[in-house]
Amino acid sequence: MKTVRRLLYRDIVTAVIFVAVAFLSLFFFIGFIEELDRANRRGGGAVLASLLALLEMPSHFYEIFPIAVLIGSIFSLARMAQSSEFTILRTGGLGPGRALGLLAVLAAVFGALTFVVGDYVAPWAEKQAEVLRRDPREVAASGAPGVWLKDRQTAADGERSFSINVKSASVSGELGGVRLFEFDAQGRLLSRTEARRAQVDKDGLWRLYDVERSQWTTAEAGQRARVWESHLDEWEWHGGLSSNVVSAAVLPPWSMSTLELYRYTQHLSAQEQSAQQYDIQFWRKALYPLACFVMVALALPFAYLHGRAGGISLKVFGGIMGGISFVLLNNLAGHLGLLKQWSPWAVASAPSLLYLCISLAAFGWLVRYR
Repeated sequence: MKTVRRLLYRDIVTAVIFVAVAFLSLFFFIGFIEELDRANRRGGGAVLASLLALLEMPSHFYEIFPIAVLIGSIFSLARMAQSSEFTILRTGGLGPGRALGLLAVLAAVFGALTFVVGDYVAPWAEKQAEVLRRDPREVAASGAPGVWLKDRQTAADGERSFSINVKSASVSGELGGVRLFEFDAQGRLLSRTEARRAQVDKDGLWRLYDVERSQWTTAEAGQRARVWESHLDEWEWHGGLSSNVVSAAVLPPWSMSTLELYRYTQHLSAQEQSAQQYDIQFWRKALYPLACFVMVALALPFAYLHGRAGGISLKVFGGIMGGISFVLLNNLAGHLGLLKQWSPWAVASAPSLLYLCISLAAFGWLVRYR
């Protein structure tokens, strides 16, 4: 069994690596051309453009790797079927269940690699690319400006609600253009705080610098409401928004890690805000490594095709188109789920389950009747 495992794994992994390198080479060339003009304006030339294009490769790898797994696996298994190698393995005792188990282990390795690259390598590479892409005097990251956050606290004289606007965030985590509005339980504005920059720690402590602060006192009987204005070099506010939640809010949903998406969806739910978009993105990102299982399952039936029957090239082409249709359906399901307000976990898992059932049904039919 070790010999069979080594033969299958070496052949499939080699084919997958070849396909992935081919795709990444194409994306590198396209990225190099796109970055070349920006690099020339910065004075970096082709070296800077090459480095920026190289830092984009982890994100491209995460996106195209399941397709590379499908194409590489189909190519390897179809070639083994056409040369009768897989037939010899079957007569040597490689049953359908054992073959499925061997490929499931390989798919688990591919899925783990996809998860690590998507959650750790790609975000780090994107941050490094952002540092190189922007002028050193510019600290604002590419996240959407004007992000609004909400928080609630219970004080001695009642509940307080806060609306926080963050204009930008640097790649080092520093916030720029922060505005904080404090309201009482009746919705009356109590204070307005504006800071040029701010820093947030993991415990939710906000340190604001170069602060302009205005406070309103409520009008009492026979008295008028007053406004107190002050300028502070530094001011601290302890809220319920940690640095992880703030950075997740500033980043676009597709660039967050799975943990960042989970924390942000929990925050939105606690503040009674709509989290449908982030819920769907969270489940899609969490289940995306499982696409490797679907791709391997789609490729396995091609090992049971008979090369002498002819038409194997057309069948391989059909299998690749089926895998591409899975990717398209997976992307389309997220938009449909957002429009129809479907359950996020069902939207994210439905394409994978559908195609997995189709591939297993085709595999069972080929094993039984062919």
